[in-house]
Amino acid sequence: MQKVDKVVLAYSGGLDTSIILKWLKNNYDCEVVCMTADLGQGEEMDGIEEKALKTGAVKAYVEDLREEFVRDYVFPMFRANALYEGRYLLGTAIARPLISKRMVEIAEMEGAQAVSHGATGKGNDQVRFELATMALNPRLRTIAPWREWELKSRTDLINFAQENDIPIPVSRTKPWSIDANLLHTSFEGGELEDPWNAPGPDCYRNITPPERCPDEPEEITIDFEAGDPIAINSVKYSPAALLAKLNELGGRHGIGRIDMVENRFVGMKSRGVYETPGGTILAAAHRDLEGLCMDREMMHLRDTLIPRYAEMVYYGYWFSPEREALQAMIDKSQEKVTGTVRVKLYKGNCVPLGRKSPFSLYNPELATFEEDYVYDQADAAGFIKLVGLRLKGRMQQSKWGGKEIEDSCE
Repeated sequence: MQKVDKVVLAYSGGLDTSIILKWLKNNYDCEVVCMTADLGQGEEMDGIEEKALKTGAVKAYVEDLREEFVRDYVFPMFRANALYEGRYLLGTAIARPLISKRMVEIAEMEGAQAVSHGATGKGNDQVRFELATMALNPRLRTIAPWREWELKSRTDLINFAQENDIPIPVSRTKPWSIDANLLHTSFEGGELEDPWNAPGPDCYRNITPPERCPDEPEEITIDFEAGDPIAINSVKYSPAALLAKLNELGGRHGIGRIDMVENRFVGMKSRGVYETPGGTILAAAHRDLEGLCMDREMMHLRDTLIPRYAEMVYYGYWFSPEREALQAMIDKSQEKVTGTVRVKLYKGNCVPLGRKSPFSLYNPELATFEEDYVYDQADAAGFIKLVGLRLKGRMQQSKWGGKEIEDSCE
């Protein structure tokens, strides 16, 4: 196996990657280049370059990828209305291909032979990072310390850090594994490992508990163009700024928190709490606008593919030919999904109140319950007879042995 002289580490500055940085240097006798992707983690980014260099990195890249993340990853996924197992808005999964892409680019720039990540051997992220790396540069080796070292638990990691004088931001009173970006914050571990336990009162970050939300609802409008949101209350924002604004609005009103047990790709079930305030508002508004201006058969066909698309994202197949082909079909379906949706935000609920579009397929003259002059209701009789022929024939065959019967509908 080729000797590893230099490795690029996906570095968060947290417990796992702080220890991995030291472990890589000790066990591979190599230089470590850290790459930290700023996807909207906020305070977690403070001092991260200095910390990486102090812990032993020869170089530390801190990459502001917020706009690219929302524009090229979150928005395409939301055009597909992707939900994993009908609930999860894929906030962690959709970040991994972008982190991997930038890590591979830096590895090529730095002449590194390998990349490394802090994902455990039990989770989904190891698959996501490594499939993306294979798709983008199969010559790069991936080092996954959780599958190699003797450390078996978070307690082992904390002890290793203390023995090696590695400063780590870890609390024994808040023991969750937390992943955060502009789309969501996730909590796993701690009391959540028992699916019967309710999340503790401190297991909140971006969302106000409904009991403490404002007593007055707030109405907003969201403008879309070809399936992507472009403005809130008629004020245009960049993709990252728009999602951040919706996070603020949704978080204030307690919107977008789910607690679920899901099926990991590796085969086990896991329990997580997810906060996705802005994404929950976007998903509801986008779906509502589609009802106004998307062709029925196109919508129904696309809807059959939502679970498959969501699996591609969750399983790590973002850079696969099937996801790219499906994305092209989805983007074609979104060409006329342009317009405005008015929604009410109130104590954990996001309720669409109205929608309008220059490409609306809604015809009030056809839909009215009052007298109209464009729809002949008598035509429905022939339509029903035609679509019911197979049902009528099936009953004739099974009940009367194929014998012709008098049409009782005449």
